[in-house]
Amino acid sequence: MAATIEQQLERCVRSWCPGATGVSDAARLSGGASQETWSFEIAHPDGNIGAILRRAPSGYGAAPSRAAGLAAEAVLMRLAHDAGIPSPRVLHVLEPGDELGIGFIMQRVEGETIPRKILRDETFAAARPKLARQLGEILAGIHGLPLPQLPELRRMTAASEIAELARDYRGFNWPRPVFELALRWLSDHDPGPSARVTLVHGDFRHGNLIIGPDGVRAVLDWELAHLGDPMEDLGWVCVNSWRFGEIDKPVGGLGTREELFAGYESARGDRVDPERVKFWEVMGTLRWGVMCCGMMQRFRDGPEHSVERAMIGRRSSETEIDLLRLLAPRGT
Repeated sequence: MAATIEQQLERCVRSWCPGATGVSDAARLSGGASQETWSFEIAHPDGNIGAILRRAPSGYGAAPSRAAGLAAEAVLMRLAHDAGIPSPRVLHVLEPGDELGIGFIMQRVEGETIPRKILRDETFAAARPKLARQLGEILAGIHGLPLPQLPELRRMTAASEIAELARDYRGFNWPRPVFELALRWLSDHDPGPSARVTLVHGDFRHGNLIIGPDGVRAVLDWELAHLGDPMEDLGWVCVNSWRFGEIDKPVGGLGTREELFAGYESARGDRVDPERVKFWEVMGTLRWGVMCCGMMQRFRDGPEHSVERAMIGRRSSETEIDLLRLLAPRGT
């Protein structure tokens, strides 16, 4: 299959990259449950260009209900890159004549996405103390992208997200008292529509950030982007599942909420609402728990009995512990 896709990529690249002489080293990257990701090299007289193909898999049907779509992702990444937000440069949006499906090609950004390496390797020791603040600054930039320039995206509120989570969870017919408790808490503490509606990345966390010794180099995977409460992104990045054992450093195991908030406020001038952030942290924790249950459901039902899905599915019990900690008085 790799040889076939190299031929397809070479034909595609020659149509939009002047001087390109070929394509080599096409390799499918691991990860990505809903999209295919390929790394390859574009041969060029001025030097090889490292590139990434992101596309809907062969035979892939409609996008998941929460997904913005690959065309919208490409637009958002271009807007972010042009605004100075760390984002790969989109080189080409696939066209029917490319015969590669739906997706886009972007320039490869070197760096690390594996959380345990970022949190522990000496390579990132100098960057780690400043990453929580930098993440706040980047989120401020994302939330500041002009609404009129954005592609069509769905609008989400706290109430609509609660209803969606309840529907998905109850659809599994797998009762979990802690999830019921969290749903009731969310309904009781719904802060109402945000006074400020912005672009929300929707999945801003480890795994979707390329980090180097100098800090964050790129934000990836904009497929869950939508319009909504900007505090949602700040709550999501603080979910305990993204701390990878560094439980006392809420922002991805990297630093404190105060550092995240300070970075955000310094870049935008807008005040962070810690109570709304906590609400979205609870929502995010429950959402991840429901997503884990969904993975287990798909593992059980088949036809693809992926061990990876089963491993993710069993993590739903971790989110129950996290929810109890969050909802207890003075929870962490």
